[in-house]
Amino acid sequence: MNIDLRNQVALVTGSSGGIGKAIACELAACGAKVVVHYFSNREGAERTADDIRRNGGEAAVVQADVSDPDQIERLVAQAEDAFGSGLDILVNNAGNLIERRPIERMTLDLYRQVVDVNLTSTVFVTKAAIPGMKRKGGGAIVNMSSLAAHNGGGPGSGIYAAAKGAIISLTKSLAKELAPYNIRANCVAPGFIEETKFHATFTSAEARKATIDSIPLGRGGVPGDVAGIVVFLASPYCSFVTGETVEINGGAYMK
Repeated sequence: MNIDLRNQVALVTGSSGGIGKAIACELAACGAKVVVHYFSNREGAERTADDIRRNGGEAAVVQADVSDPDQIERLVAQAEDAFGSGLDILVNNAGNLIERRPIERMTLDLYRQVVDVNLTSTVFVTKAAIPGMKRKGGGAIVNMSSLAAHNGGGPGSGIYAAAKGAIISLTKSLAKELAPYNIRANCVAPGFIEETKFHATFTSAEARKATIDSIPLGRGGVPGDVAGIVVFLASPYCSFVTGETVEINGGAYMK
């Protein structure tokens, strides 16, 4: 299978490292021109772009806080200006648990932070990208959910899990809303993916071992496991697929 994304412009939010970086690099390897987004890790974003360019691809780097709708408008405008075109592919990858905290001790401020960085960002980056996709006659959106959307997540991650569950529902709504414009919307729900800041920050060695022991394939995933599925969903091979959520968890959760 040869996925050809030449002349397509892609924006990957949160692509300074981990899963986002793997997605950006895989899209570029298939010929897409990639806009690498970051919030605070400029060095990581530049490394992502440098890796793409070193392998013959095209990349631009844009900073924005995707929990702020005003900055989102600027992000998408700069992404479109970077290659002189509306987006063909949008990957809403940015997200964060922020911290583990049970509902009993939840504050409104933390609640809003978690919802904004995961769900609000997905809603409003998509909103800003839609006009350009309509002008181009179509596009592909891939949203990032999580296994937590199905099982409630680990200790103290209830709001994160709820936001990721909402992303699955949002994706189905977008699929119906945007189908008349040849814009597809799909979703991926990764399980335990190693080599990410998320698990380096929030998962203990004991929890890591217990999780891997429970996975039928007997290992944790890696960012490339997610990147391949995202690129496939964004490609012409999935031109008749919309509104779906692909589980990427080694068999830990099966629908």
